[in-house]
Amino acid sequence: MEKLIHIGIMGGAGYTGGELLRLLLNHPHAQIRFIHSKSNAGQPVYKVHTDLLGSTELVFSGETSEDIDVLFLCLGHGESARLLRETSFRAGIKIIDLANDFRLEKDAVTGVRQFVYGLPELNFEKIQTADNIANPGCFATAIQLGLLPLAQAGLLGEVYTTGITGSTGAGQSLSATSHFSWRANNIQAYKTLTHQHLGEIHQSLAQLQGHTSAEVSFVPWRGDFTRGIFISSTVKSELSLEETVALYKAYYQNHPFTTISDQQIHLKQVVNTNKCLIHLEKEGNKLVIHSVVDNLLKGASGQAVQNMNILSGLDQTVGLQLKSLAF
Repeated sequence: MEKLIHIGIMGGAGYTGGELLRLLLNHPHAQIRFIHSKSNAGQPVYKVHTDLLGSTELVFSGETSEDIDVLFLCLGHGESARLLRETSFRAGIKIIDLANDFRLEKDAVTGVRQFVYGLPELNFEKIQTADNIANPGCFATAIQLGLLPLAQAGLLGEVYTTGITGSTGAGQSLSATSHFSWRANNIQAYKTLTHQHLGEIHQSLAQLQGHTSAEVSFVPWRGDFTRGIFISSTVKSELSLEETVALYKAYYQNHPFTTISDQQIHLKQVVNTNKCLIHLEKEGNKLVIHSVVDNLLKGASGQAVQNMNILSGLDQTVGLQLKSLAF
């Protein structure tokens, strides 16, 4: 029997914590040692994540343990950095942070820990030897996967991007724009040109394209559905559509979760999976790149498990062969 990966989860009561549990309970190499939640300590996990009723008898803990190999941080933005300032975890514990605290290079070092940006399609080799991973943002993942091949080829200039996300992207705490009565039959632009994921997007494109880094103008939208992200990015390109498709397929040939589709794509193809689908359209010198992901999986917890697999020496697809919901 192969060695199990012993796991702890901080912030296990939220959406990303729940998705992690769903994945890790069925992961053949994972054993969950604790799920930390101050507000739910002592309660069965299925009291909060009701889809896990009958799947586990795990109980939320108010304490942590050093007897783990990997620690997932599913905390609010800013809380991960504060936790690591106040708590010294054993050096051998690998940390995967799902917040945005360590994604930018200027924030990537805290104490003795240095974080690697965990987008496998960009940093696979770095992740293999990393001790700490900054898991990418959901919008950032979908946008970057649509642009990386062009950036590597040095072909990106100005990028105009729109994207729509489901209500789970706002987290579990209710706000005025996350209530059903507001979301139903409604959409809204928000954080126009100022979204917090722009920093990591520009950083990744600069990593591939250097001083000629692209400038991304991004308008995000709130959608009236629960999960998924649909991105459309428009750039100028002199390549033919056939040349562009060949460029994308070559870039992603060794990345099992990203697929180039010759047909138009839609959200239901990726919801409940760790996939990203990309479709390209061209009219004149304008290229449009459509990309879709599940914001809670490839955009968060699924990608975190993918990173765990890579840094643990496992095939990156282990525990992530999930089927989408067609209807």
